Amino acid sequence: MTLDDEGAWDDEVAPVTSLASEFGDYTLTVDEAMAGQRIDAFLAAAIDGVSRARIRRSIDEGLATVNGTQQKAAYRTLLGDQIQIRIAAAVEAPLPEPIPLDLLYEDDVIAVVNKPAGMVVHPAKGHWAGTLAAALVHRFNDGLSAVGGQVRPGIVHRLDRETSGAIVVAKNDAAHESLARQFHDREVQKEYLAISAGRFDRDADRVNEPIGPHPTHREKMAIRGDHPDSRPAETFFEVLERFPGFALVRCRPKTGRTHQIRLHLMHLRCPVLCDKQYGSRSRITIGEVRGITRQKRLGGDALDDEVLLARHALHAHRLSFAHPMSGAAMTVEAPLPKDMERFLEVLRSAAGS
Repeated sequence: MTLDDEGAWDDEVAPVTSLASEFGDYTLTVDEAMAGQRIDAFLAAAIDGVSRARIRRSIDEGLATVNGTQQKAAYRTLLGDQIQIRIAAAVEAPLPEPIPLDLLYEDDVIAVVNKPAGMVVHPAKGHWAGTLAAALVHRFNDGLSAVGGQVRPGIVHRLDRETSGAIVVAKNDAAHESLARQFHDREVQKEYLAISAGRFDRDADRVNEPIGPHPTHREKMAIRGDHPDSRPAETFFEVLERFPGFALVRCRPKTGRTHQIRLHLMHLRCPVLCDKQYGSRSRITIGEVRGITRQKRLGGDALDDEVLLARHALHAHRLSFAHPMSGAAMTVEAPLPKDMERFLEVLRSAAGS
């Protein structure tokens, strides 16, 4: 059991011990006996030797169509539907890589890692190397839970590739199951820090808007209550610091939907700064900040073309949960990363000038 957290698994991932060749393309027609099933269940029953999980991954990667149109795994088949699918390549265990890990906490059954921005959690399309999973296998060898399968050793929850911060890892299956249950039952308290773009009028706010698949972009999600796969999503926001054109915001998601914080801040018209998918820019320089704040001396002698941020400014700052073995209350914090800290220092220098 591996649970959604704020970030999606980016459509990317690490080196693998083997990458099986694709099984090929299949075309099937739904008969009366098979009508009404979920498409993933239908295909798993119809294609010998291919697991439902692998079929689901093929569907999620956009490799399946029904009557020429891409559909989600939850689609219910109709009599006469013509389904085409290309089976995605099998991804197996990541090879260990000597990637340094910033351990915030470790004992015999769990570890909490401070994941850097830009690191994918586990191997996926386009990102076979440099993953957190590969670093974990190198550090802990076989001392990780197997609940998430070979591709996700020890990984209980997940963070977006560009999101930095705290992620908890299980070293055995019992710890994994305990932590997974806490996430599922919303007993884990998660706190993120975000730098948002725009004007935050309220000191605190709450967004309770459902999230579902984007109608046209497979890699994105959207706030929409009209889709059968949409799920409830709730986030609490608190402004910690205000600056001209920006704010430092504490984000407490009650649920854990894909891209939840990013979508809910966009809903408030204060998107996460440098969010390539839901914002208006992919990076920001000193010169651009000087223009937005109208502070020509902001940042001192720094050159206008110095890039302050080149990834979305979202950081998993704090996790609070019950220790899976002892039950003791735990809180682990990940310090703000250097790029976000530098950006705030520049803004504060203007405020103090």
